[in-house]
Amino acid sequence: MAYFQSKPDSRRHFLHIPGPSNVPDRVLRAMDNPTMDHRGPDFGAMGKQLLAKVRKVFQTEGPVVIYPASGTGAWEAALVNTLSPGDRVLMCETGWFAHLWNEMAERLSIQADFIKTDWRRGADVEQIAERLAADKGHAIKAVCVVHNETSTGCTSRIDEVRKAIDAAGHPALLLVDTISSLGSMDYRHDEWGVDVTVSGSQKGLMLPPGLSFNAISAKAIKASETAKLTRSFWDWKPMLAANATGYFPYTPATNMLYALDTALDMLLEEGLQNVFARHDKVAEATRRAVRHWGFETQCQDPRHFSSVLTAVRLPEGHSANDLRATILSKFNMSLGNGLGQLNDRVFRIGHLGDISELQLVGALGGVEMGLRAAGIPHKAGGVQVAMEYLGGNA
Repeated sequence: MAYFQSKPDSRRHFLHIPGPSNVPDRVLRAMDNPTMDHRGPDFGAMGKQLLAKVRKVFQTEGPVVIYPASGTGAWEAALVNTLSPGDRVLMCETGWFAHLWNEMAERLSIQADFIKTDWRRGADVEQIAERLAADKGHAIKAVCVVHNETSTGCTSRIDEVRKAIDAAGHPALLLVDTISSLGSMDYRHDEWGVDVTVSGSQKGLMLPPGLSFNAISAKAIKASETAKLTRSFWDWKPMLAANATGYFPYTPATNMLYALDTALDMLLEEGLQNVFARHDKVAEATRRAVRHWGFETQCQDPRHFSSVLTAVRLPEGHSANDLRATILSKFNMSLGNGLGQLNDRVFRIGHLGDISELQLVGALGGVEMGLRAAGIPHKAGGVQVAMEYLGGNA
């Protein structure tokens, strides 16, 4: 079956949504190999090597389990392995994906205390500290935070959340969603004292959707021994037992694991600090272009700026969805839509994963041409501002 487009277009499609991100040719070629016997000796050797390698990206010495699932599955795995029905958790509504994780917790019979925000900054560390300090009986069993909120372009300071938990002397677990940040932004599972890190394959790891991850601390494993929420497919225990020899308790997504192995090689060959610096650079160039055009970014706090996407607010009276449709129709480029309360209010420029300066310049050029075509008032020359910054920081 040929690649499907609603309207045939021979031009190269520019994919600049905040994930799934572009898959490098090298990763695609890795998937295009004969499927291995997942019970044979070669698979066990590959599995042990792969599981050791993936820990480097999470910056952990502990285990990382891999599920054939989307990031939503990894959310559920983090909750059901550590909590019991009726347990309380503390969550912060940094945007749409924090909202969805909260909904999942409630459907699993978990009592979620939800700290509201204006969706224009990361997690409110002061409120987290206040809630934990007030919880003298330690009824709160976990704090759940989205590291990079894909709907808003706001990043939470996980190191500060950990300090708040420690300052309160609270035993709550720390569960963190890194679905859109892992492999693109600095993230330190061990150093920041995270108990469960949740992630997915389709963003900074530069893979198609289909793999999800839990990085697990010793404290989280201990909690799983007494957790009472029902679990079977998501159970860590058989995964960890099988992973010790490089295997999985059920059929893994074999060819996706080939792709993951290659993607990890690419990240480690470039060097994680270089990967993070590359993302920081293209993100700052994007924000400079947005400011020059005369628009606001959805994220208002510079300490919380995301390096993987920029959510752009259009002036009142202008439709972000119409702009995106214009850009797709005229220039064959996809941008992210606004989610939840931001629907039609913002558009999102993804600059993550397999991204370079030249790719970003093309994306910003498409946005600026689209603004003109859609008749949205702006100051021309944002692409030039971005190029000047990129050229001076190459």
